[in-house]
Amino acid sequence: MWNDEEKAIFIQVLKEYGPDLADEQIDMLLQYSSKVVEENQKVNLTAITKPEEFAVKHIIDSLLVLDHVSAKSIVDVGTGAGMPGLIWAIVYRDCQYLLLDSLKKRVKFLGQTVSLLGLDNVKYLHSRAEEAAKASSIRESFDIATARAVASFQVLLEYCLPFVKIGGKFIALKGPDAKEEVTSSKKALAILGGEIEYIYDYQLPLDMGDRSLIVVKKVATTPKKYPRKPGTPTKSPL
Repeated sequence: MWNDEEKAIFIQVLKEYGPDLADEQIDMLLQYSSKVVEENQKVNLTAITKPEEFAVKHIIDSLLVLDHVSAKSIVDVGTGAGMPGLIWAIVYRDCQYLLLDSLKKRVKFLGQTVSLLGLDNVKYLHSRAEEAAKASSIRESFDIATARAVASFQVLLEYCLPFVKIGGKFIALKGPDAKEEVTSSKKALAILGGEIEYIYDYQLPLDMGDRSLIVVKKVATTPKKYPRKPGTPTKSPL
């Protein structure tokens, strides 16, 4: 749990290096971040707990890409502690979110946090992506699917594109090796109905690393056989 000095550092970094945010948004992001750090003592949510690093590598990193997001419905696959989906939901309220994770303890944390913050635009689901994407109620129904630091891009395509409607997008938050990952994913893109729209490279403040955003447009229906059985996409990527 952060003390008052650590909370002040978090707010200062967010105000100085983050996007322009209302006081209410900053307060909610602080509540969320404090809750993650507190719960992290019981459930493995993040290795990053220092306020300055948390503000940059989790909050600002998630918010820097919001200019590339325009949607009414978003699914965050393998959301973990709610990054980026829950962070986006705090700032970008004109959208409905589904946070998906395979670990029950993380989903319980998400439910508690959504209630704490009073967010009415967020739902959460305990399920593996390979199973959830088979449900007709949500398959190919989202404007955007996103994932951050979950798996290789090649595997993420099979996890995420089945959720996206034609004309929608899959947005992957990746490290600086994005172009190499895209090169090895041409077959998966063709099979799953995706097409690279663009790659956006950016740097985090305070020299905390290079990042890339890969934006994939859904141009064709994903065949019903995908995603394959749980574990298969990781063991045998397309």
